[in-house]
Amino acid sequence: MRAIQIATLDGPQAAKLVEIDEPAGDGAVLIDVHAAGVAFPDALQSRGLYQYKPDMPYTPGAEIAGVVRSAPEDAHVSAGDRVCGLTMLCGAMAEVVALPPDRVFKLPDSVSFEAGAGLLFNDLTMHHALRTRGRLAEGETVLVHGAAGGIGTSTLRLAPVWGASRTIAVVSTEDKIAVAKDAGATDVVLADGFKDAVKELTGGRGVDIVVDPVGGDRFTDSLRSLAPGGRLLVIGFTGGEIPTVKVNRLLLNNVDAVGVGWGAWAGTHPGYLLEQWAELEPLLASGKVSAPTPEIYPLERAADAIASLEDRSAKGKVVVAVR
Repeated sequence: MRAIQIATLDGPQAAKLVEIDEPAGDGAVLIDVHAAGVAFPDALQSRGLYQYKPDMPYTPGAEIAGVVRSAPEDAHVSAGDRVCGLTMLCGAMAEVVALPPDRVFKLPDSVSFEAGAGLLFNDLTMHHALRTRGRLAEGETVLVHGAAGGIGTSTLRLAPVWGASRTIAVVSTEDKIAVAKDAGATDVVLADGFKDAVKELTGGRGVDIVVDPVGGDRFTDSLRSLAPGGRLLVIGFTGGEIPTVKVNRLLLNNVDAVGVGWGAWAGTHPGYLLEQWAELEPLLASGKVSAPTPEIYPLERAADAIASLEDRSAKGKVVVAVR
């Protein structure tokens, strides 16, 4: 089968299209992949900078959408079902994958394979962030950094459904404003000077939740942008630098800095992924939540797709079309 492999840790451009053997389907759900998602960890892994370091060579990609070829008799999916699924960190960018049944989810007919491949990593992360860790309540205001990226657009799509009355998007450049607005942002501000802009927008009160997949030098101003009782959700560090926090800021302002490690949580809470999907799937099927509209690259250009996450040129979710 065709697959992308990375054999050297030289960055995204090390991703090459090769021929490898199909996986065995013993005890697993065997899926013919139509599209695979691309996420920031793919870029980090290509340089050996992610905490999980796969054996070389490896196939990148954490999420897929496709059609079940075969499944165990006791699985909740069967041959011919349209599905999305999680490899979790590696293996998605290939024509066939084998997944445990608890990491395979029926895809609503209204959701394309390309959109389905861009759903799970971001939407389940944000379900975990907003529902489990962030305790989003009705009427609260959410600010999201990197709002034109995958995590950002997922936040803007989902937060209003779970109670947010206002979503403030922070983007790095003016050409990303339209992406954030299309995803549903109530307000959009530029990263440069966002603290003062947020203060003005909220009449000095601040926001209840900050979603931060960026990190870096924005972190302190994000804490300063919180209202009393606010929560800063630490999701990632696409800005490159891992910030530190002086905990007296938390004490004096009665705010929280909250770690959001979705993968680690799912790995220690059996059944959590299926519980998340049981809440998210009806929203997608009914149209209450729109599926993402991803940027699509052909499989032959997987290296460019991964690079777009590294150089932060991506707008919204990025996927590669496998078939």
